Amino acid sequence: MIALCGVHLAACSRLEGPADPVAPTREVVFTTSSGARAQLDVGVSDSSDERERGLMGIEDLGPNEGMAFVFDEPADGTFWMKETLIPLSIAFVDDAGTIVTVLEMEPCDADPCPTYGADAPYVLAVEANEGYFDRMGIKEGDRARLGEAADA
Repeated sequence: MIALCGVHLAACSRLEGPADPVAPTREVVFTTSSGARAQLDVGVSDSSDERERGLMGIEDLGPNEGMAFVFDEPADGTFWMKETLIPLSIAFVDDAGTIVTVLEMEPCDADPCPTYGADAPYVLAVEANEGYFDRMGIKEGDRARLGEAADA
């Protein structure tokens, strides 16, 4: 099992102090089945330590900001919201760039916290403010691509 504030690898737990906001350094571009596009500026978590911390301790995100959890190979671990202060939406993306699952996640300070998993292996998981994907019309079957640098 993988647990992050996001993924159940070790999850958002037992790290001292709140996480510093991860400054957006990249962008995720979503393309819906109708051809509409949306861009989310993201910080990238691609190491075990970063994935464990996730968005733990973050009190707010900008309306078009989030976090991308990047995996070198398809993963099937679950995410949780341990010590995460704000409700989030998550989209899991497979290695073909297709969104396989979109979920809403609630903050949790219980032990154990509920876990949230994808319906298929994924190589990218993108967290954003609660309701982001719904507001942008992004759903399962749509496309997502992690781009280079976010606009400054």
